Amino acid sequence: MRWTQPWRIVWAAIEKFLDRALCVAGAILFSQLPEFFQQYLQRLGGHLDEARRQVAQFQATAAQSGLTLDQLIARTRGAADPSLAPLGQVMAGANARVGTLAVSEQALREASAWSRPFVFFRHFDPTIAHATLAAFRPAVPTTAEGLCYCLLGMTVMLTLYHGAVRYPLQRAWRARAARRAAVFPA
Repeated sequence: MRWTQPWRIVWAAIEKFLDRALCVAGAILFSQLPEFFQQYLQRLGGHLDEARRQVAQFQATAAQSGLTLDQLIARTRGAADPSLAPLGQVMAGANARVGTLAVSEQALREASAWSRPFVFFRHFDPTIAHATLAAFRPAVPTTAEGLCYCLLGMTVMLTLYHGAVRYPLQRAWRARAARRAAVFPA
């Protein structure tokens, strides 16, 4: 079985390279999470500011009529003119969106580095996340949080590689070698 020795050396070199490449890839990938959260939070704040501006305009219109926003929404929804009912829905939707976005923004701003991913998924807005991803610009992490995410990424990638690829392949190769040894004793 001397002819297999060069292949073992080549495979060991490939395995070491793959191990290190996955380690670096995991570090780079996971280190971008804090930057993504920061850019998502900026975009979320922009959506919140715009929703607040719209609600302020609706409130100003209601005040000019001597009404509260809720009264204006109720009157518009119940108006005899069918073209005004959708306007009531728009005003109510904008008012509700301000509340939802404000809760999401506050939760993300107050979340610790360890809880931020969970808070992010709890308050996930697919439209904002998609827009953030479309305009995402990677950054070099220079914070302790970025370093922690780098280490986490390395750990996750190495665990996946060793647990899902390397270990099962080694078991299969050892089983194959044992079967061959049983069939073709030395």
